[in-house]
Amino acid sequence: MLLKRKLHAAAIAAAVLTLAVGNLTGRTTERPQIPALPSELAVTAAPNGLQAAVLRGWGPVVAGDEFSYTGAPDPRKWKVYDGPGHAGKGVRSPKAWKVGKGVATVSGDAYGTTGGMSARFARQKYGRWEVRMRTSVRDPKYHPVLLLWPNDNTSSNCAEVDYAESLADTTLIKFFLHYACPGPGRYQSQAARKIDTTKWHNYAVQWNSAGITGYIDGAVWFTDTDPAHLPRVGMHQTLQLDWVPTGKPTKPSWMQVDWVRVYR
Repeated sequence: MLLKRKLHAAAIAAAVLTLAVGNLTGRTTERPQIPALPSELAVTAAPNGLQAAVLRGWGPVVAGDEFSYTGAPDPRKWKVYDGPGHAGKGVRSPKAWKVGKGVATVSGDAYGTTGGMSARFARQKYGRWEVRMRTSVRDPKYHPVLLLWPNDNTSSNCAEVDYAESLADTTLIKFFLHYACPGPGRYQSQAARKIDTTKWHNYAVQWNSAGITGYIDGAVWFTDTDPAHLPRVGMHQTLQLDWVPTGKPTKPSWMQVDWVRVYR
C-alpha cells in the first residue's frame, strides 16, 4: 500500500519555495453503483500542494481533522447530517461518508442520497480555515461546497461564507459571501475562477475584523472589506455535497477531503 505522506508545515515551506505561486494558474430498474474511488497512486508527489497557511505564515494548526483513521467521521469532531437534503430535496445520510487511506469521501447516488457534516471544533468568531478537496467527474446536479455556517444555525444578516462552491457549471469554483437575507436588493458578494475540481486544490478563508479573504492554492481570489458584509456571530466549518435536481437522471458522484485545518 502506498502511504500518503502528510507533510508538516516546515517541510512544506521548504518545498514551496521552489515553486511559483503564479502557476495557480428516467429511473433505471437497477440501482446504479457509486463510481469506484481513485487509487491513492493518483495523489501527486507533493500531496499537500501550495497552502495559504504556509505561504502566509499562519503558524501551527490549532484544530481540524487529518482523517488518518478508518470508518465513519470522528464523532468527537463532526456532526454528520441525517435528514432531508439541500432545500428539502433528496436525503443526507451518514452512510454517504467513509474515511480511509487518509481521506474522507462523501458519495451521492442516482437518487439524491448524499451527505454533509459540520465541525464541532473551532466554533468561533474570526479565524483561518484551509481544506484540501477534490471531486469526481461529477454530475452538474451534485454541488461540492466548503462553507462557514453560523454556530446556532441563525444570524441576523443570514451570514454564510461559501468559500469554495461549484454549481451546475463544473468548470468553475465560486466564492459567495452572504451578508443579508435574500430579498429585494443585493445580498451577497462573489467571485468565480475556472478550475479543474477533479484535481486536488487547497481552498482557504481568512476572516478578521478587517474583512474576509479567499485563497486557492495560496493565491488570493476573493476579498470583501465592507464592515457591513461581515458575519456578526461565530461560525464553523461544514463539508457538503449538495444535490440540486433538475428532473433529469443523476449520475453518481463524490467529493473527497484530504484534511481540514484551522489556524489562529
